[in-house]
Amino acid sequence: MSTPTSSVAATASAADQSLLYPSPYKEFWQAFSKNKGAVAGLLFMLLVIFCAIFAPWVAPHNPSEQYRDFLLTPPAWLEGGQMQFLLGTDELGRDLLSRLIQGSRLSLLIGLSSVVMSLIPGILLGLFAGFFPRLLGPTIMRLMDIMLALPSLLLAVAIVAILGPGLINTVIAIAIVSLPSYVRLTRAAVMGELNRDYVTAARLAGAGLPRLMFVTVLPNCMAPLIVQATLSFSSAILDAAALGFLGLGVQPPTPEWGTMLASARDYIERASWVVSLPGLTILLSVLAINLMGDGLRDALDPKLKNAA
Repeated sequence: MSTPTSSVAATASAADQSLLYPSPYKEFWQAFSKNKGAVAGLLFMLLVIFCAIFAPWVAPHNPSEQYRDFLLTPPAWLEGGQMQFLLGTDELGRDLLSRLIQGSRLSLLIGLSSVVMSLIPGILLGLFAGFFPRLLGPTIMRLMDIMLALPSLLLAVAIVAILGPGLINTVIAIAIVSLPSYVRLTRAAVMGELNRDYVTAARLAGAGLPRLMFVTVLPNCMAPLIVQATLSFSSAILDAAALGFLGLGVQPPTPEWGTMLASARDYIERASWVVSLPGLTILLSVLAINLMGDGLRDALDPKLKNAA
């Protein structure tokens, strides 16, 4: 029968253990929150995601509605601005704030979809290249080298030119362009893990090839892949905006940040806000995601964590 003294001692030792060995999530947040830029980027992206999810309720006006009496109205803080159009209107009298909020939906959708579409085949090809370095490795890596030899935007433009402009084809083009980075990163991580003791132990225990690939090795390669996926998300937003600007992405009148830039470039001198506000939105979103990527790298990389 346990005495009250022993139970108190057990509780105290458990508390000491929780202090010495915090949960993985708590440890991750402590490392992530040390980077103030990453926290600021996270807060900004949470705001963008909130606006994207609740766009029909957050946007003050219908993004496609044209107010013909308020063509190129300046933002509310400039002379001639209207409070009902906080960020002003474009050349057709459409509310810029509503179009930016609605455009965030498409930009985030394109970024997320292209990352998922390139991450999954990239991981699979990287695993095959790492586990079969003589049979499949050279073929896969030479193919990735050929894709990397072409400028990413030029390759995306060529793919969209073949498939035709539109939302789905934009996602496919950006996913294909992002594929080589995932393949190379996964292969490098797998090659580093294959000689570890735990992989040898799993082989001796009779683990089959699928279990070795997806249960034993892959979870230990996820940290750099998560960081790469975050940084690819920002690249996808930039590429989508670039394709939209060139007229190969999402087609007007659908509100999308790059398309908004393209349609407003003729008015840059007499109505600078029509161009500067979509450009500033792209800049801040990409910067926020990159800052988050830096914070994730610091939190997930053991070497950087120990150095801090």
